[in-house]
Amino acid sequence: MEANLLCFILFTLVGLVLTSFNDYLHNGTSHYHYCVLGAGPAGLQMGFFLSKAKRDYVILERNSGPGSFFNKYPRHRKLISINKIHTGRHNAEFNLRHDWNSLLSDKPDLLFKRASGEFYPPADAFPLYLSAFERELGLKVKYGVDVGRIRSVRSATGRSYVLTDQHAADYSCSILLVATGLWVPQEVEFAGSHLAEGYESISTNPDDYKDQAVLILGKGNSAFETAQSILGRASRVHMLSSSTVRLAWQTHYVGDLRAVNNEVLDTYQLKSLDGLAEARLEDIVITKQEERGRKRSGIKNPETRDKLFLNLRQFKQNGDEGKGSDDPRDELLDHIDNFSLRKPYDRVIRCLGFRFNFSIFDSSARPPPSENAKGRLPGVTAWYEGKNTPGLFLLGTASHSRDYRSSAGGFVHGFRYTARAVHRVLEYRHHGNTWPSTRLMTTQLMSWILKRVGEASGPYQMFETLGDVILLRGSHCEYVEEFLLQALPRFSSLSGHDVSSQGLIVLVMQYGKRKIDYLGLGRSQTDWTKAWKSNFLHPVLYYYDLLPTEQDMKTRPHGWPLPRPKAIHHMVEDFLTEWDTPLSHIQPLRRFLEHCVHSDLRAFSTENCFRSALTHRKPPLFCHVRQVPVGQVTAGTGANPHFSKPPGISWSTTRAERLFTSHPAMATTASVCYWHLVTMTTC
Repeated sequence: MEANLLCFILFTLVGLVLTSFNDYLHNGTSHYHYCVLGAGPAGLQMGFFLSKAKRDYVILERNSGPGSFFNKYPRHRKLISINKIHTGRHNAEFNLRHDWNSLLSDKPDLLFKRASGEFYPPADAFPLYLSAFERELGLKVKYGVDVGRIRSVRSATGRSYVLTDQHAADYSCSILLVATGLWVPQEVEFAGSHLAEGYESISTNPDDYKDQAVLILGKGNSAFETAQSILGRASRVHMLSSSTVRLAWQTHYVGDLRAVNNEVLDTYQLKSLDGLAEARLEDIVITKQEERGRKRSGIKNPETRDKLFLNLRQFKQNGDEGKGSDDPRDELLDHIDNFSLRKPYDRVIRCLGFRFNFSIFDSSARPPPSENAKGRLPGVTAWYEGKNTPGLFLLGTASHSRDYRSSAGGFVHGFRYTARAVHRVLEYRHHGNTWPSTRLMTTQLMSWILKRVGEASGPYQMFETLGDVILLRGSHCEYVEEFLLQALPRFSSLSGHDVSSQGLIVLVMQYGKRKIDYLGLGRSQTDWTKAWKSNFLHPVLYYYDLLPTEQDMKTRPHGWPLPRPKAIHHMVEDFLTEWDTPLSHIQPLRRFLEHCVHSDLRAFSTENCFRSALTHRKPPLFCHVRQVPVGQVTAGTGANPHFSKPPGISWSTTRAERLFTSHPAMATTASVCYWHLVTMTTC
């Protein structure tokens, strides 16, 4: 009896093991519709949109918490992203123009200011904020999943992606959203490059550089951040790269040198031993040599570093390192005895930024390197899908090749909006949900545009990259917010909206293209008749009667975000960035819109002002400009001086003009009452 019982138990255990193994074979791969790789700010931002839409998704993160990049970088622990909490405004959308760290969500209080109130916040605050974002929104994140291989496979539904982690577990998805950022240090190969220390591993204790001569390779923010931290300890700091310094306040690119890191420019220009020089890093040679006194005596002091000498390859003879001369740069000094970097250095530090990690992608799933950014970024389409990798999208800093050195797509305050745009593309492509839009009467269009240019944060941060598309449809229009400008030729296939025969208007925020002294006199333009000469950020409206083609985009004028339109209107730059003054902003905009929609909008402005005067104690500032002056309404003649047409524009007689000319008493009464309400609050 006992033997039978033992056999029964044994067979049961074997059956359970076989069943478990069979289940593993069938269920060892986890299947999702969307896989998001990386739980940094871009990955969590996309996670919010997928969660809100109730999609099947997972976020895979190799570390134990979100935003692990910021646990180490920047090395000197101060972010250069603005955290302007006090704007004097309570408009949440407007305030995001000056909050460069918060992500988008439906929780109005889930903002970065909960983690830090400093204008340039500490880096440690960012993982804390991201943890709160993930926790309070209940995002689906799997931590400790280190994906080492990504491959593409054919499936029943087309193409899918399989991600394999460190435990050989697979994750399969139809759509892969890569948000890994840039974390692999960028390096340049040159003779002696192994003698340079990396930004990723240097000491951040300024005392370790006391009385040392330091050469920093690079002139980006990481290089200047490092230089600034050691200025008070190092004997001299020199910086070397192939290009000159690009200042963010001149280029309007936030990735260029920021003022918070540029103290070394003072010590260079005021000749306090520090300096900047230019040379191709591929052409330099770094050699190491003991100090001459130590070399002759044979005594080594462990606390004294060997000296590092910089040479140029064109003056270095092949095979002569360490031969014939105590100074390894004699050949160069024979040619240029006042060579800028002729003195020896104690340290050479490489600060050249980071690049995308292409190594985890199988050849079947690897996006090609972009043509710009020296191949550091993957190449993507205008809607951020990897080139030659359908179904694989790049998010965050990794997607920056589309607007590299031109807009803010490589930074949180920019890619939070491009992530939303990618999600809208996916919603239409895979779920049939068209790009969100607002239906407006044509009479409401001007007010809506003024509202957008005065508060919208997406086009403001992603200038010349995201823009509002207005689809004209006669008496009404469809207002589509924050579309991808470079994808405009594919507007209908990406958004689900058709363009009618009335055409479309595209609203873009952009800078002027002229090279000027941005701190000099005459740097700004205040004359609205010369708005096209505006140098600072300002709204520009492009009117097209037909949707631009791919060829139009390729042949657009240099520096233009869009092809040459049928009509264009610049709203003159505004010191307060509000664009709401009656004469300089509103009236020129109204005339342009009248030309585009073939209708007189002035009557509707008067009606709106009359309504405001009846319902508010103080009418809007715009209504203080007389649109229908009392005494200028001509009865019964059919020729109303107030409704004179601007040159080159024609329209049919408006409802208000017909009403005022056929009923002069009504016109006069309305005008008199309106202006009494404006000036005396009674009628």
